[in-house]
Amino acid sequence: MEFLNIFGLIFTIVLMIPNIIYALKFKDCFENKWSNKRLEVIEQIGRFGCIAFMTINIPGTWFGWWSDEALALYLIGDTILAVLYCVLWIILFNKNNLVRALSLSIIPATLFFYSGIMSRSIPLIFFSIVFAFSHIVISYKNAK
Repeated sequence: MEFLNIFGLIFTIVLMIPNIIYALKFKDCFENKWSNKRLEVIEQIGRFGCIAFMTINIPGTWFGWWSDEALALYLIGDTILAVLYCVLWIILFNKNNLVRALSLSIIPATLFFYSGIMSRSIPLIFFSIVFAFSHIVISYKNAK
């Protein structure tokens, strides 16, 4: 069970649900208006790294929660961020503006980074920083 973070898997799935629903409703919704292939590749590396290390714990790179209280704070913090993300998706579903772009990029980046800190996962912290920078920049540029 140490190898698999079931909580991280659940939070990752929760973050993906609104994106899947949106993609099914608006088939061409994720087309970039601003194109920077290098940054897009970095974003995808960060995204898939976050997804992988939210779920998989590699011994020697993941040190777990330092106490039961830290695990509780991880669950509470991630739950708040995931619920906020879903609520903002509902509120901003049909909008296409800077508030939506930044909200829906900053919150998952924060969730990944917070999860990395709380679970003491070096790869998750690293990939969350890569994802945060690239995802927020791309979202900002596309919303302008």
